Amino acid sequence: VLAICGHRERAAELNVLVSLATLLAAASLAVGVIGQGPGVLYGDQFLIDSLNVFLVALTAFVSFTTAVFSRPYMRIERDRGRMTPPRMRLYHSMYQLFGFTMLLALTTNNLGILWVAMEAATLATVLLVSVYRTPASLEAAWKYFILCGVGIAQALFGTILLYLAADHALGGHGGLLWTSLDAVKGELQPTVVSLAFVFLLVGYGTKVGLVPVHNWLPDAHAEGPTPISAVLSGLLLNVALYAILRCKVLTDGALHNRFAGDLMIGFGLVSALVGAFFLFGRRDIKRMFAYSSIEHMGLITFAFGLGGPIANFAGLLHMTAHSLIKSGIFFAAGHASQQAGSQQMDRIRGLIRVNPTVGWGLMLGSLAILGMPPFGIFASEFLILTTAMRELPWATPFLLLALGVAFAAILQRVQPMVFGDTRLEPLAHPPALIPVFLHLGLGLMLGLYIPP
Repeated sequence: VLAICGHRERAAELNVLVSLATLLAAASLAVGVIGQGPGVLYGDQFLIDSLNVFLVALTAFVSFTTAVFSRPYMRIERDRGRMTPPRMRLYHSMYQLFGFTMLLALTTNNLGILWVAMEAATLATVLLVSVYRTPASLEAAWKYFILCGVGIAQALFGTILLYLAADHALGGHGGLLWTSLDAVKGELQPTVVSLAFVFLLVGYGTKVGLVPVHNWLPDAHAEGPTPISAVLSGLLLNVALYAILRCKVLTDGALHNRFAGDLMIGFGLVSALVGAFFLFGRRDIKRMFAYSSIEHMGLITFAFGLGGPIANFAGLLHMTAHSLIKSGIFFAAGHASQQAGSQQMDRIRGLIRVNPTVGWGLMLGSLAILGMPPFGIFASEFLILTTAMRELPWATPFLLLALGVAFAAILQRVQPMVFGDTRLEPLAHPPALIPVFLHLGLGLMLGLYIPP
């Protein structure tokens, strides 16, 4: 529908309504799983359990709030000549296609369809990142397409190896169904499974933004529209990590050792450190928070690599809080950039005086993402650190170094943007700030009270 009428004045409202319908469907699905437990659907092609229904609900919620935010944001972009009617049609239709591919990747029981959905998500976001048609956005989209294309090819080879490892146990029947593989994971060929996991981790790790296959991420976040930066950082990285987690369960069951966990710990630790140090010297506000996403995805990967009930819980909590708070930060940063007419942080000054709600949204969001109590990020980082102290003491100083460097780098940049002297003018369309404070409020709740 949006491919036909996405250029019209009311297309933004239609985009919000469709996203709301998706959120209501996700809520219904979650209630069903809580009441009836996990299950498979449509000839075992779809799997709904407590892990993926949780991420489906999070994905649908952030997609809805981002659609609400994008309504005034994209109209300002159109008024300034950056968006034309054909581009608005492309933006609205690809936004929904992107949401569909992420939800398909989360709910499918077939590892082949999971790979197809991740590839489709890449193609949809390439079109969204390049929608401004500037040289910088086209370069960012091309880099994203090439690097993620190479990564997704590695994941395809890993998926084929996993099918090969299950061949003698399943006889070719249901060899790509995750539930079938999980049932016989103890019979999978260990050597082939370990090789498959390496390719899957590097392949899907490209989409997660793990170092050293992270180079597409800062460019895609900085050059695309801000709503796309929010869903890339808040949702797509989670979906790619979910794919790795599904494969880790099979690898752990086949090998009965810490091979998969140790690989994730190594990639996660390096990503957290590199992402934190790259925060220094950034001039573009969206690029800076993109490197922050690399750091946080490194922490989450490290947590899941540690394994165990507390570390896994901390990883899920951090994944949730990061999705909510980072997308909220991008909402505030998008309005701040439009106010200044630039994403360069040196030109964004005194937001607290021109638009106090945008200023406070950016300041509180930055404090939340840096792990200040009582936000949810503090709770998850505390659990990750204490588990690391007990299970992997040598890694704790590196984690503390990454957190300290990130705190110093972001705070020194955000403070003058919010509290400095300014000559900025108010925006033509009132910004959508309810999503910013709704996300921050949920991030605060996760630090104070976590629903049973």
